[in-house]
Amino acid sequence: MTTNLFEFALLSFVSLLTMLNPIGIIPVYVSMTSKLSSRESRHVAVRASIAAFGMLLLFAIGGKLIFDFFHISIDSLRIVGGMIFFLVGYEMFQARIPKMKYEDEETKSELLDQAVTPIGIPLICGPGSITTVMLLMKESGDFAFKSILILSIFIAVTVTMILLIYSKRILRILGDSGKKVLMRIMGLLGMVISVDLFFNGLKPILKEILCA
Repeated sequence: MTTNLFEFALLSFVSLLTMLNPIGIIPVYVSMTSKLSSRESRHVAVRASIAAFGMLLLFAIGGKLIFDFFHISIDSLRIVGGMIFFLVGYEMFQARIPKMKYEDEETKSELLDQAVTPIGIPLICGPGSITTVMLLMKESGDFAFKSILILSIFIAVTVTMILLIYSKRILRILGDSGKKVLMRIMGLLGMVISVDLFFNGLKPILKEILCA
């Protein structure tokens, strides 16, 4: 576990932001809210972000109960988390945009209802980010580390919300090339973190097998 608060905060924030993947979901969000006014789009972004934050907080706080109930070891979660990180990071490194189905004939009220599902969950808060907060909470030690993690979740979701609110401007400024470059950078960071997670989980298991 990272013993330095700053290092843990940086790891938490970068990991969460990579899994939330705001740059990658911007095109999907813009497409899904294209029929809405600017005010309605902001409303959707805020509601979706609140839903995502609530879900992440729920799994961060209740993660220990899930671990205990299913008898999941931290090393097993590190391996699985590393694999998820790598797959998500690889997709981002290829600059692939997440796919989400939506119907052209949907009414505005139906589009507004999509703020929680599927925009908040699982578009923003998906399996990767849920696994990340559970893993980080399990690895956090005292109250200070847990507080840092919750703050990191809040900041990462807030950054995502702000990017969604200004998504149309961002798309115009970045252009297709700029968006792909940012996605590839975030994807590379995700893959680097995934390798560290995977081998940190694999080493203790291999030692236990060899010493048995």
